[in-house]
Amino acid sequence: MSGVRGWQFFMHPGPTNIPQRVLQAMARPALDFTGSEFVALRDACLERLKRILKTERAAVVAYAASGNGAWEASIANLFSPGERVVVCESGYFSRNWAATAEAFGLQVEILPTPEREAVDVRALGARLARDDGHTIKAVLLVHNETSTGMRHPVAEARAAIDAAGHPALFLVDTISSLASYDFRMDEWKVDLAVGGGQKGLMLPPGLSFTAASDKALAAAQAARNPRRYFDWRNMVKDARQVSFVGTAPMHFFFGLAAALDMLEEEGLENVFARHRRLAQATRACVDAWAAGGGPEVFPRQRAFASDSLTAVLMPQGHDADRVRSIAEARYGVALGRGLTTLQGRVFRIGHMGDLNEPMLLGALAAIELALRDAGVPYGHGGLEAAQAALGARAAR
Repeated sequence: MSGVRGWQFFMHPGPTNIPQRVLQAMARPALDFTGSEFVALRDACLERLKRILKTERAAVVAYAASGNGAWEASIANLFSPGERVVVCESGYFSRNWAATAEAFGLQVEILPTPEREAVDVRALGARLARDDGHTIKAVLLVHNETSTGMRHPVAEARAAIDAAGHPALFLVDTISSLASYDFRMDEWKVDLAVGGGQKGLMLPPGLSFTAASDKALAAAQAARNPRRYFDWRNMVKDARQVSFVGTAPMHFFFGLAAALDMLEEEGLENVFARHRRLAQATRACVDAWAAGGGPEVFPRQRAFASDSLTAVLMPQGHDADRVRSIAEARYGVALGRGLTTLQGRVFRIGHMGDLNEPMLLGALAAIELALRDAGVPYGHGGLEAAQAALGARAAR
């Protein structure tokens, strides 16, 4: 960002902008993490997280780890080597969760999904219906696939499992969906939810958690996978976390309490509506660009386009990373890159967490400048389309 003045517009799809209120809450001395003050803070934060997850019974367990740590906790605690799981393929992050399962010696079956489309719950149901011996121990699904900007159908997947009469555990990654749009753990009968603090919860990277149903907690008692740092048996008593393996990440809890205050003050439904409003404005802008032969929204099925971020597919022959580089170096806007097979093909605009309309419009204007500078064709009127989308929502 040499030579760029003013604030950077940080539009990554995670980590996201950290509010000053959260940073200030974390800027305080350490305290005894076994003492009553921290224990009360820990218990209150985990109970409040249950309201975001919309669960009354699940045991929420936090870790000093990124989301990869929570993935590992889910695999280490629930399964034994050689057991079979089905992973609904949705992109980079579903494949990495599958790689974690493989590293623990599980038999991982990938349920393929065509690029730019949502997970096919009918195919999932058909696969489970063929499993007469119930050898499949779990179904793993990423709610919001950050690499592609797509939301996947959790409630419908649960219905497919039930329709097949299958006892498989249902594991859902909520890392980039939680506190950005609705997640209903109890209603959707999710057995294990995986979450992280650095996206909709507006924390720095380094705090993750799992929420386990009674069925998942029971499965953990019989599982034979090796585990220590993430071992629920050492951390959970009577369906609540009572300790950490090692030092507690106390400053993350100071920040989490402040973030939860902000979410509760805004109102969770209003948080969801804000994310939907910003997402619709972003898609309206990209649609205008696409009309001139320019970049387009990556998901083909618009109903499954994410409210957390928008993945933007470049026209053939143009490099997304060049656009990203220009946007950051000349205009101070940081965008997410494409991952693995999408590198150079897409850039990603994060619009989750601590974000409002002027921040989004400023970023979209700068991206349009970067498209011009990179010689990428695009239709005009993107900013006007975004403003119209925001204005239409505000008038309701």
